[in-house]
Amino acid sequence: MTLLNGITTTGARAGGSGETLAIRGGRPLRGRVDVKGAKNLVTKAMVAALLGETPSVLRDVPDISDVAVVRSLLEVHGVRVADGDEEGTILLDPADVESAHMAEIDAHAGASRIPILFCGPLLHALGQAFIPDLGGCRIGDRPIDFHLDALRKFGAVVEKQPSGIRLSAPHGLHGANIHLPYPSVGATEQVLLTAVRAEGVTELRNAAIEPEIMDLIAVLQKMGAIISYEPNRTILIEGVDRLTGYEHRAIFDRNEAASWASAALATDGEIFVGGARQPELLTFLNVVRKVGGDFDIREDGIMFRRGGDLKPVTVETDVHPGFMTDWQQPLIVALTQAHGESIVHETVYENRFGFTAALVKMGADITVHPHGLQDGPRRVPRRTLEQAAVINGPTPLTGADITVPDLRGGYSHVIAALTATGQSTVHNVGIISRGYEKFFSKLAALGADFDVLD
Repeated sequence: MTLLNGITTTGARAGGSGETLAIRGGRPLRGRVDVKGAKNLVTKAMVAALLGETPSVLRDVPDISDVAVVRSLLEVHGVRVADGDEEGTILLDPADVESAHMAEIDAHAGASRIPILFCGPLLHALGQAFIPDLGGCRIGDRPIDFHLDALRKFGAVVEKQPSGIRLSAPHGLHGANIHLPYPSVGATEQVLLTAVRAEGVTELRNAAIEPEIMDLIAVLQKMGAIISYEPNRTILIEGVDRLTGYEHRAIFDRNEAASWASAALATDGEIFVGGARQPELLTFLNVVRKVGGDFDIREDGIMFRRGGDLKPVTVETDVHPGFMTDWQQPLIVALTQAHGESIVHETVYENRFGFTAALVKMGADITVHPHGLQDGPRRVPRRTLEQAAVINGPTPLTGADITVPDLRGGYSHVIAALTATGQSTVHNVGIISRGYEKFFSKLAALGADFDVLD
């Protein structure tokens, strides 16, 4: 066993970059992993600290690259960010917030889409904001029109320039009536982060209501915001003159928890996910049960395992409280081992089945229908961008040379390689660090057999 940067692997070579893994599969994953705060909350709560007049304390922050990106962006704008005494705790002091040059923002943002959420807080603090071209996982079109339209309604002036977007608020920001055409998580976060300091009342209709959104509302309320959640996806925000810092422990990462659960199902293993909670995983747990998996809910987490032969299921992704789109990719790996035909309807992103090509290369029987399936009863209404994947199983998977396309697809590739017999070489694994803390260490703790290559 060799220790590489704190990562225990089998025969790993010192100095490896972690971009490529050689994985020898066919071994069940068994053991315990612990999940920290949700990436989709932590990064937004860090941005919220810009709104306070006093420092904030955020706990259970995962050590992932997306957090590092936001930290760098905050520091570029003059926020002092320091590590707390407790692991996973950061201190954020916005006392010296200032404008940053477009080039600095672009350099620190990289492929992240998080800079768009800086707009509201920076407009309140400085009267202007600069946003570079936005990146992110190539899983479908994520237009920022929802964000810009909302900011215009608050009174922002938006100027599109060759290098990005400049926003200003010559007359300040004021409350608005906003109806989202789709309950977008990002647009809902944008409205919340902008409306809390805008003059007057903001009514947001057709809002996203994911647990991470509710946790962000809790953060903002701690800061002094007045926010109420009304029936039918409506959120009311009464603007206030000032906000203070917060102290908050982030909600657990339900996406990571569901990923490890699917890994247990795919490899016929047994994984205890420390920190996972039942309420936020209710929809996922129902599917685990339908597919023939078993789970044991405990005070400090959830144990996942197979309950016998896996059974086929039909799943439709949707916004919360539906089955999350982030959950379907790892689940599809498990469905390759189910007895019969499973169908996954993707209704949120139009390009999220690209990762299945690698699974087919490994021996999976998966057919992607780019325009969805027309027949059969549906819980979620058909959408224009919809795709469907039909998975027939069980099929043995064998090792292959594959390249990670995006965050969740990359995780799924690694789990497929661990499920397969023989050796796989998985490239571009570094992208997984965007959302999975200490990924290699967790794999090793579960008994995975792999080398970290250059």
